[in-house]
Amino acid sequence: THKSNFVIGIQAFPGNPYDGHTLKAALDQVEQLVGRRPEVCYADRGYRGHDEDQTKIIISRTKKFMKTKVMRQAMKRRNAIEPVIGHLKSDTRLGRNYLKGTLGDKLNVILSGAGHNFRLILRKLRLFWLQIFYMLLINLSV
Repeated sequence: THKSNFVIGIQAFPGNPYDGHTLKAALDQVEQLVGRRPEVCYADRGYRGHDEDQTKIIISRTKKFMKTKVMRQAMKRRNAIEPVIGHLKSDTRLGRNYLKGTLGDKLNVILSGAGHNFRLILRKLRLFWLQIFYMLLINLSV
């Protein structure tokens, strides 16, 4: 997502399709999983020539969308998502697939996205319990 770095939708496409041709399928998957279609999608220049008409697609580094301060901040936030993809490739072994066939490709991608989300949830829980432990420690020492 745009703000919390959770992986909402993740897919593997066979072959090497153009990014713009995969955008509609990715947004359809997000709508199916979440229950509503995103209103705005921030994408890089690889998604020019997309076939999406329900969601407003904002392409980075185009002067048309960089007029307001909110849009500039949103595009900077989109740039912060690129390291998440790098972490998916290195931490959850998305960079190399050891499973067989196109089904193995799809399973590998879904499991790496789920693993990334579990890692984020565990980090939040760890910080939550640390805060509770710290509050209890302060109350007991008083």
